[in-house]
Amino acid sequence: MGQPVARGAARPPTLGKAMLNKYARAFFTRVLTPFAAFLIRRGISPDAVTLLGTAGVVAGALVFYPRGEFFWGTVVITLFVFSDLVDGNMARQLGRSSRWGAFLDSTLDRVADSAIFGGLALWYAGGGNDNVLCAVSIFCLASGQVVSYTKARGESIGLPVAVNGLIERAERLVISLVAAGFAGLHTFGVPGIQYLLPVALWIVAVGSLITLIQRVVTVRRESAEADAAAAQEGAAS
Repeated sequence: MGQPVARGAARPPTLGKAMLNKYARAFFTRVLTPFAAFLIRRGISPDAVTLLGTAGVVAGALVFYPRGEFFWGTVVITLFVFSDLVDGNMARQLGRSSRWGAFLDSTLDRVADSAIFGGLALWYAGGGNDNVLCAVSIFCLASGQVVSYTKARGESIGLPVAVNGLIERAERLVISLVAAGFAGLHTFGVPGIQYLLPVALWIVAVGSLITLIQRVVTVRRESAEADAAAAQEGAAS
């Protein structure tokens, strides 16, 4: 079974980390370290910051996106995304590296993903009045969950699942959020920019499908190799 990566240790890129290159990440680490230390002195735990950050993302997505307020929704979501950097910073300062922290982060990541694409689906089902894009948004939501599940399930049966795929979580969300933020500028009078979001959703949908296929094919190949190796060992013994 794949070993969980503890919070505070090296772990796959999450949304906050993905939105920053290594130089910007180093800068924000320096900036956020005093703030993280302040929260620790106030007795606030990394878990509480994780929960608050997720609540902020969910609120930004489900309050603003269904009303078509993509710019402000993206601003709120992006602000709370930085909690992903703060909780890890706090964990490192406290010297905590826990399986629970890693589990909580991963679980709440799924909640945040669902809220973002769910908020977009609600807009297209209502004021956006586009059933096709509503369906595409729902597909982005569902396929993202399944893509994550395929890797976790493959690792749980002892396979390495040695493939990332075309579009992983970070790419899905960065593409969608950047497009939503810019599309929101349409309400400020920028012409034609609202079409960025539908294009981005189609890109994410197709990319997620390709990624899912890549992971399923990889798991099938790795499982066949593992079964063959086990059969050879059994025959040799």
